[in-house]
Amino acid sequence: MRKVAIYGKGGIGKSTTTQNTVAGLVEMGRKVMVVGCDPKADSTRLLLGGLAQKSVLDTLRDEGENVDLDDIRKPGFGASWCVESGGPEPGVGCAGRGIITSINMLESLGAYDESEGLDYAFYDVLGDVVCGGFAMPIRENKAQEIYIVCSGEMMAMYAANNIAKGIVKYASSGSVRLAGLICNSRNTAREDELIMELARQLGTTMIHFVPRDNVVQRAEIRRMTVIEYEPAAKQAQEYRDLARKIVENKNFVIPTPITMDELEALLMDFGVMEEEDESIVGKTAAEEAAVAVA
Repeated sequence: MRKVAIYGKGGIGKSTTTQNTVAGLVEMGRKVMVVGCDPKADSTRLLLGGLAQKSVLDTLRDEGENVDLDDIRKPGFGASWCVESGGPEPGVGCAGRGIITSINMLESLGAYDESEGLDYAFYDVLGDVVCGGFAMPIRENKAQEIYIVCSGEMMAMYAANNIAKGIVKYASSGSVRLAGLICNSRNTAREDELIMELARQLGTTMIHFVPRDNVVQRAEIRRMTVIEYEPAAKQAQEYRDLARKIVENKNFVIPTPITMDELEALLMDFGVMEEEDESIVGKTAAEEAAVAVA
């Protein structure tokens, strides 16, 4: 069984990309389990037809420790399995604990056993947070393949580079590797070239370029993946191609993160950031003080 984690900047389209890719995998006959690692518990809604999935933490709060696998795992599109980790009550505790609790419980209940016949476990991880519980798929080798969803936007690339740093930190003590970048297009100038160059500098590849298409939003409104909503659409084929590339991918690497100066130079080379623009991370307090004095 291959264990895959999807990371990326918040709002970049990780959950949409994950669910549509999983739809492509199950259409190919692969058996897949998706573990949502976002406290909002919305990582599986397209696979479940919008049904409210009771999270692992909610189940534990309501029913105590005596739960069965079927209490926290629901069948979704194409016989996929769907799990939502959930989070603590608002204002109480660390949301990352939900991931730790969820994965440990799935293991103890035998969700990953050979008898389950899983080909893939996918972890859809909140934003670009690579600390605490949200780093668990990387830190504790719960996932061996990390895909980063990004775009040609400045902060999406900054997040991708940050996540690569997190992978490097734990790669030496385990089997976690960067498997590639997935560009979820925002229609910025020379976007495919830019992400291919970022991938090259990180020591990986852009495994697929997902074009922007309004059919994705139409399918989401109807609480479906594109493959279910409009199987003949060109965008449905894009997700099938991405699924196939993940199946065939063997290029798993320890990335080579770049410096802020190198990232900014790359952005300027492609016209994303002009010479006079502020740094991605903003001016330092000292610079601001100097400007104020002047």
